[in-house]
Amino acid sequence: MIEDKMQMTKNEALSKLDEKFYELKNNKRLALIPFIVAGDPNIEITSEILLKLQENGADIIELGIPYSDPLADGPIIQLSASRALKSGTTPRKVITLVESLKGKLNIPIILFTYLNPLICFGFEKFCEVASNAGVAGLIIPDLPLEEAYKFSKIVKTYSMDLVLLVAPTTPFERMKKISNHTSGFTYLVSVTGVTGERNKMENRVENLIAKLKEINTNPIAVGFGISTPEHVNKVLEWGADGVIIGSAFVKRISSSSEKEVVNLVGDFCKEMRSAADKKK
Repeated sequence: MIEDKMQMTKNEALSKLDEKFYELKNNKRLALIPFIVAGDPNIEITSEILLKLQENGADIIELGIPYSDPLADGPIIQLSASRALKSGTTPRKVITLVESLKGKLNIPIILFTYLNPLICFGFEKFCEVASNAGVAGLIIPDLPLEEAYKFSKIVKTYSMDLVLLVAPTTPFERMKKISNHTSGFTYLVSVTGVTGERNKMENRVENLIAKLKEINTNPIAVGFGISTPEHVNKVLEWGADGVIIGSAFVKRISSSSEKEVVNLVGDFCKEMRSAADKKK
């Protein structure tokens, strides 16, 4: 299906995410996508963590902009966002951080943010400065599909992707509409509820991946609740194109000293990379 998308877009400029997933597909490699919250514990350490994640095998990084009312996030990420806000992190500081890493950070960065901060910033202005900083895409979990149509046009104007989410409870017809309007990849939420570590992967995810493959030309990345090498192995076995790991990374940041945190997060990334590279 990725090849179909590449054929469809051969006369257009490919996005950074399109290029990355095409490269990974050619190398038969599962995309490893860590999520962290910018500014936890502070912006300077976030910069070091981003570079360490790249060094230890991350293919794409999802970077959260802290928000006071993160509806889709469980307690671990909520507390991380709270710490980041206390350290003075703002959307503009996050964009400045990404821009400061140009030439050093060479993998795509996706910003995860809720809609209200973007409206306050000015949506088109945010897209302009984010694109200029080198951001590859946006994930806005509280953006309704009905509003995504107009927002996706603005995002595309600034050469970024707007990644939309599909949940286990999403009706089939709505799933098709989401698949038609997402870009970069389709974000498959593996569980109902908020983010957070889980003990096991739900087997219905395998069927959801197969269903999305039938209706979708975008790569499929699975997130929410993935926290162990065994979870990553399952996602690989079930035929997804990427795996998104959030709370397990954020938990290590919150439980580590500032002196140790960069290396501890890097070691965990290396462990997840090894799991993602395990042969089917």
